[in-house]
Amino acid sequence: MTKIPMTAQGAERLREELTRLKQVERPRISAAIGEARAHGDLKENAEYHAAKEQQGMAEARIRDLEYKLSHAEIIDVTRLNAGGRVVFGATVDLYLPDEDKELRYQVVGEEEANLREGRISIASPIARALIGKSEGDEITVQAPGGERVYELLKVSYI
Repeated sequence: MTKIPMTAQGAERLREELTRLKQVERPRISAAIGEARAHGDLKENAEYHAAKEQQGMAEARIRDLEYKLSHAEIIDVTRLNAGGRVVFGATVDLYLPDEDKELRYQVVGEEEANLREGRISIASPIARALIGKSEGDEITVQAPGGERVYELLKVSYI
């Protein structure tokens, strides 16, 4: 059985989405199907077909979330002590000398990744390059736009 690495915060977000889908979306979609059925002929009823499609997508997402949560290996980042090395769940402060800018990322599971919120997937090229590195190390990442060099300023487990 394959375990899916996940932070405690990521697992909580998935549980909240699952609860919303089951308690809010399912009843809403069911009501929309019932209302569309009341309009008569189902073969040419666009509202009915749209609601059934929504129902299919919601049920697929529910199954996906249930699978991921049942196979999750939840890692409490605050209890990590990796000796200053980058590991799953670590938050890193990076310096990009070419652009003279600092970035902050947390290395998380694929389901939790959200670049806008500073969470990068463990499977991403930058995360793979960071794993095992320590503060002060220079990291070279082969990105789609070319090679990028980062300096690892700080590693924290928050």
